[in-house]
Amino acid sequence: MKVPLLDLKAQYATLRDKVRPVVDAVMDSQYFILGPEVEAFEKELAAYVGAKHAVGCASGTDAILLALMALNVGPGDEVVTTPFTFFATAGCVSRVGAKPVFVDIEPDTFNINPALVRKAITKRTKAILPVHLFGQCADMDPILDAAGDIPVIEDAAQSLSAEYKGRKSGVLARVACFSFFPSKNLGGFGDGGAVTTNDTDLAARIAALRVHGGKQRYYHDEVGINSRLDALQAAVLRVKLPYLDQWSDQRAANARRYDEMLAGARVVTPVARADGRHVFNQYTIRAADRDALQKHLNAHEIGNAIYYPVPLHLQKCYASLGYGAGSFPEAERASREVLSIPVYPELTDQMARHVAASIREFTG
Repeated sequence: MKVPLLDLKAQYATLRDKVRPVVDAVMDSQYFILGPEVEAFEKELAAYVGAKHAVGCASGTDAILLALMALNVGPGDEVVTTPFTFFATAGCVSRVGAKPVFVDIEPDTFNINPALVRKAITKRTKAILPVHLFGQCADMDPILDAAGDIPVIEDAAQSLSAEYKGRKSGVLARVACFSFFPSKNLGGFGDGGAVTTNDTDLAARIAALRVHGGKQRYYHDEVGINSRLDALQAAVLRVKLPYLDQWSDQRAANARRYDEMLAGARVVTPVARADGRHVFNQYTIRAADRDALQKHLNAHEIGNAIYYPVPLHLQKCYASLGYGAGSFPEAERASREVLSIPVYPELTDQMARHVAASIREFTG
């Protein structure tokens, strides 16, 4: 049995009759950049996460970049973040001329270790950028406590609809950044992103920065970037948003099923914090012989992926930061052991059992 890591065609099949009319409506309107669809989606997204404001942009990467720009992070500044994440987290810090300062992760959740955040703060720290990895919020209370007056930015690209102590990602800090890349729990038909915040002035500045720094067309208060959410993407996301909780619940149900079927196998299953809602953008196991397990799954046509094979502090482009092997042992160990397996909402019981049986066959 062939089981893909993610089956976007299965999701689209259930929504085709709702998506096609709104796409046609945008085409008929010929209003493709920002406009009414984007404004409506921004209001709906803000209401969903419980924020006062949402500002759509061109990608999750740009969402982080815009947040950093709006908070005046620049040359000479430091931003505390995790080395175990997608490159954009630190890449955006570098793009504004600041220095990423890495701290290690918790071995069970893969999220940044709050105890180490406090130790990494210096007089040059301009922001703290925790990542809600794989669909689970970082432990925000001690991070916010350590930050004090330093702005905290949620990299929530993988965690829309996740919760921490009864509050959704997107309202846990000064500002939050989301991605609507097609593989995300709420995915568009291309790139897209958004920033949420309760800070009205900050939202207004981000909205201006995304259109070259101007609040009025052809008048520029500062140098911004071109990062606008397409109306087509907003229209599709508006159709999908009402289904997000249902999809997230199904992902969590699939995760619980895996937990049961893999109990006793020679792998470590994900840990979900008791005080939150894990929405499993990925279901990531750990295996000491990960590479051999991956080959085994590939041979059985079971989709899988390694998020992430090289932690950021060991990437060639960050050699100048002076970190080396052993600097962040938990992140490095995770990079050697993690393997994500199919957990998408449309995964059938038969498919999940085949995945689990194949893993158990390998582990013995």
